[in-house]
Parts: sequence; structure tokens; C-alpha cells
Amino acid sequence: MENILWNTDKAVQLLAPESDLEKQFLQNNAFCEGLFWGTPRFGHPEGKVLFHIREVLDNIDKLQIDSFTRQKLRIIAFVHDTFKYKEHRGVPRDWTRHHAVLARHFLEKYTDNKLLLDLTEYHDEAYYVWRYQRNPLRKPEAKKRLEGIYQNFNGSIQLYYLFFKCDTCTGDKNQASLHWFEENIKGIKPVSL
Repeated sequence: MENILWNTDKAVQLLAPESDLEKQFLQNNAFCEGLFWGTPRFGHPEGKVLFHIREVLDNIDKLQIDSFTRQKLRIIAFVHDTFKYKEHRGVPRDWTRHHAVLARHFLEKYTDNKLLLDLTEYHDEAYYVWRYQRNPLRKPEAKKRLEGIYQNFNGSIQLYYLFFKCDTCTGDKNQASLHWFEENIKGIKPVSL
């Protein structure tokens, strides 16, 4: 993909916003700065965040879902990784400055929809559960985090799963966490992309 500098017109062209809310995101300087952050790396060979978002949006387009579900997934796709450029990278990790928490804070300026806010904040949670449950020392933490997924998304676990699938099936991400999720999580109906 071409090396794009911070150019809102290019972002609009690539992401093709469909709603007024998506258009509003693209008028926010901090949001646009995040879109153009990133270099190719493991899991994200596409580099810049806006290219990853495009891949997630393309996956959403492959789903057999109603327009209301599609709209929710698109909102989450737009914001979920956009604040990686502001994420704390030190040790110990400051989870209050994780990119998903920052994305939730950004989205709170536009909506009070708890499901959208929670899904944005916890979009990586299934990956962490998978990773931690493989380490005997972290299994209790994995169990607690998995319980949190079930509590936060009671009645909406399918929506959580759909976003997790659309996000995980991008770049060169390891698919093991997705396979684990599809085989072990109760209440979901696996889909193909």
C-alpha cells in the first residue's frame, strides 16, 4: 500500500464513511492522527491503522447481518485501534492508557450506548483470555477475564464474536485465539468470512 501522509481526504476515500457519526470521527484531529500512525509489524503488515480498519470493514461487508448490526460493527471498527499511538508502552503496563480504553473515552463523546462502549473497550479481551489461559500462572486471571466477557456481553456475545472475528481475520494475525474462541465460547454461532 502506498505511503500516505496524514491526509483526511485520503482517509475519507479509503474508509468510505457511511453515517454522520463516521464522518464526524474523520473531522477530529486526534482521531485522524491515530489513523495515520503505524508501520508494518507482526500482526499488522499493513502498517497504518487506517489500512487495518479498511480490512476490518471489508470483513464486516462479508457477514450476513442486518443493517443495524452492520452499523454497530462499523462504528467499533472505526475507533477500536485508532488510539494505539497514545497507548502506554512502559513496564509495568498502565491499563488505563491501553488503546482500547482511550478509544472508549473518545467514543463516549459521541454516544452513551453501553454496548458499543464496552465492545470498543474490551475488543481484545478474548485474545488476552486465550493467551493467559495457556500460562499456568495466569489461568486464574484468564478465568476472571472470561467471566467478564460473559457478564459484559450477556445477550450480545454473538456481536462480540463477530467483531473479534472481523478484527482477527486481518493482516497476518495468529488465528489460534479465534479458533479457541469458536470452539469454547458458549452462546455463539460461528460464521465464515
